[in-house]
Amino acid sequence: MVRPPALRPGDRVRVVAPAGVPDSRLARGIQILESFGLVVEQGAHLYDRYGYLAGTDADRLADLNAAFRDPGVRGVFAARGGYGTQRIIDGLDLAAVHRDPRVFVGFSDLTVLSGRLWTSDRLVSFYGPMVNWTDARTGPAEIESLRRAVMTTDPIVLTSDPAEPSAAVSVPGVATGTLLGGNLTMLHASLGTPDLPDLRGAILMFEDTDESPYSYDRMLTSLIRAGALRRIAGVAVGQFTNAPVTSGQWTAAQAVQDRLGGLGVPVLGGLRIGHGNGQLTVPLGARATIDTAAGTLSVAAGVRAGSPY
Repeated sequence: MVRPPALRPGDRVRVVAPAGVPDSRLARGIQILESFGLVVEQGAHLYDRYGYLAGTDADRLADLNAAFRDPGVRGVFAARGGYGTQRIIDGLDLAAVHRDPRVFVGFSDLTVLSGRLWTSDRLVSFYGPMVNWTDARTGPAEIESLRRAVMTTDPIVLTSDPAEPSAAVSVPGVATGTLLGGNLTMLHASLGTPDLPDLRGAILMFEDTDESPYSYDRMLTSLIRAGALRRIAGVAVGQFTNAPVTSGQWTAAQAVQDRLGGLGVPVLGGLRIGHGNGQLTVPLGARATIDTAAGTLSVAAGVRAGSPY
């Protein structure tokens, strides 16, 4: 495990858009990062548009690599998700990542980038809100969760929220392992690629949005059949956002319970990780423990103290 140095007031950070096109909400996210004392820079092609992508593949990749190559940039923040990261991930400058580890924050479509940072360098990254910020979804507590995750070495503890639909997913027990995963759609899309981490001994974390119960079933079934979930230590389930409910059919939680219940490992649902309201930030690649009796996911700090220079 490689933990990047914690961000400090005065550090330069770069906002880039490896996937979809950001909008006017980006200004609010930049304001929040500046409130942490960070000096925020914008990728050269941040506001480009190419179909549903934030610029051409070449330009989005150029911005991403420029951020990881610049020794003065101590953190890289994704502007938004959507789609497009997997189109450019094979061009990531892994030598630059290895030479100078730094904070990376993103979620959803950026799952493939977090996965590649882990499989190539065992670099911890942060699954949290992106800079295209919505205050109605992520308020003061979520802002502080992001700040603490990337700027302090405090451990992180999330408590299962009974109001989350995924709280109905549960298999009793305690499990410890490396927290890995992300968006379920992108984990499924990463089968057979270098972006999917080896999950043996890991706590798998996943969440998703706008997916039907059968889609959760299908994606988990594919991961199981491919052997990707063999010998995992446990599962931490995030938010099921905008999952349709049809009378007389399984909910998303019931479909997931059916698929995970036979794995023989502890499963904790109801975690505010993902696309829903109250999204919290967690480090992927850090040591974690789920305790279903306590209803907690406890994660070690994803950053280390000390100057990178």
